[in-house]
Amino acid sequence: MKRERRIMPAFMQQLAVVNMKGGVGKTTTAIHVAAGLARHGARVLLVDADPQGNIGHALGVRRDRTLRELMLGSASPADVVVTGIRERLDVIPSTPAAFALETELAGAPARETILDRRLKGVRGYDVVVIDTSPAMSLLTYNALLYATALLIPVAMDGMAIVGARQTLAGINEIRELWPERRLELLAVLPIGLNNTNATRAALDALDKDPLMAPRVYRRGIRQCIDLTYALTQRQTIWEYAPRSRAAEDYDAFTEFVAAGAGARVEDGDARPAPRQASV
Repeated sequence: MKRERRIMPAFMQQLAVVNMKGGVGKTTTAIHVAAGLARHGARVLLVDADPQGNIGHALGVRRDRTLRELMLGSASPADVVVTGIRERLDVIPSTPAAFALETELAGAPARETILDRRLKGVRGYDVVVIDTSPAMSLLTYNALLYATALLIPVAMDGMAIVGARQTLAGINEIRELWPERRLELLAVLPIGLNNTNATRAALDALDKDPLMAPRVYRRGIRQCIDLTYALTQRQTIWEYAPRSRAAEDYDAFTEFVAAGAGARVEDGDARPAPRQASV
């Protein structure tokens, strides 16, 4: 009988899932990294920093007070966290009302770091995973200035790679403006791999990019229609199709993320030393 593998972060990790191109699998990846870590024993908070609110739609999460109220200071983290979405997985949802934050916070001091300050007192989690919008908006800046590590999903098309490069340019700008902020690229994740010329061309372009190539997670996530069906049923891939390629791939990526973020993976009573992330 296979023994459960438990992921045990050494300290709270703050991961942002980001790409300036839409439709590349950001929300799907954010949900499955968060749920995958929770499945393996980590206590996870999933934050929806995209006003489209797709995490709420995908997981069936509703709340009167959301990320918008947290950012405005009219609600505390305890007011906006929806607990028990899955075992060890809580969510801060968002709604289209958050689009107004650009205007509502126009005169706020240090508004790019509001989320960092609002979540400063949050305790009881091993990992915080943040989904972001496909734009360098105020919420995206807040997510990046809260995060300590980044995951960049890249679909197998040229525009997604352009979006990833634009993302890295924005990250470099943040590093220049806030040099004290720790912001590391943990992985570039190829999404929708298949045996086509388009996939081979996209992987070749990633391999030739001097900034992304060292962080490409070569195994990637294979193309799998079950991912779409799972989220329409408000389920994770492990709930909907636990033996699918996507379930296998996201499980492996979850362990990769944990290792790269300094966690250890426990298998039964064995406690191996953390393996180093290699990309």
